[in-house]
Amino acid sequence: MTGESWNIHWNEYTKGTYLYGSELVFHAKDDVEFKNELMPPGTVIKSWFSRVNYQMMRVEPSLPMIDGEGRYHISLDASAEPSDGLILKLIFYDRYDVEVGSQVVRDRGADFQCPLKTFSYEVQLIGTGATQFHFHSIVITEIIDDE
Repeated sequence: MTGESWNIHWNEYTKGTYLYGSELVFHAKDDVEFKNELMPPGTVIKSWFSRVNYQMMRVEPSLPMIDGEGRYHISLDASAEPSDGLILKLIFYDRYDVEVGSQVVRDRGADFQCPLKTFSYEVQLIGTGATQFHFHSIVITEIIDDE
């Protein structure tokens, strides 16, 4: 059974985005086209954060607050060539911004649970061979057990 669900879009142009040699076209809220023929595999293309320093970054948090006791499902909606050319990486931080865990999502979707020490987290879109793609959204859904 699923609970609350959140859609994460690519809202801002420069913050947390790999722009070196990149072409970025915003067709619609849920259709962002990215091209970069010279980007090496393993490059973090875009990052989203659950907590930010507004004075420094001038953007608001784009990820929902989640708790360390809940279970969630994350899925990537993007069309890329090759189809496995994009992955997601979740990085969890404690209240002192020290990394307390991470998880790589390779198959466009996976279940995850935050470490109990999690205070904030980050989602990274990483290129693993795709030099161009259309990004639509990332969806995080709460998983509720029937007991």
